[in-house]
Order: sequence, then C-alpha cells, then structure tokens
Amino acid sequence: MVTNYYLSNLMAIPFITQSQVVVALIIVVVFFGIILILGVRKSYLLKKENERLEKMSTTINDDEEYKDFTDGHMYGGN
Repeated sequence: MVTNYYLSNLMAIPFITQSQVVVALIIVVVFFGIILILGVRKSYLLKKENERLEKMSTTINDDEEYKDFTDGHMYGGN
C-alpha cells in the first residue's frame, strides 16, 4: 500500500521531455546569438569611428595671434 502511494506520487511529478530540453536550448542559443551579433556590430561601428577620428587633423593652427583678454573693464586695465 505504501509502495503504491510512493509510485503514484512519483508519477505525479511532471517529467521533462526531450522536446522541452531542445526548445530550451534553442531559446538560449538564439538569445546569446543575438547578443553576439549586437556585440560584433558595435565593435565594427567603433572600429569605423576610430578610423574616422584617426584621419582627422590633430594639429592646432597657430595662425591666430593671442588676444589678451585682461584688457577689459572688469580687470581695471582701462
């Protein structure tokens, strides 16, 4: 009698089927695949931006003369 009770309770536990495992694995693979694709895209965009910034001129034009800003009325240099 006790054995029948334990067996009936054991049968009440839902077993995980092979198809449920496959579906769960597919969901996990799709999730991480999307993350991987977004990461590769972001890396490509950052590389492209870095190349664009490296092409820019980094020199400062010293053509303009320095203008002394302390000649204004606030500094008493009237």
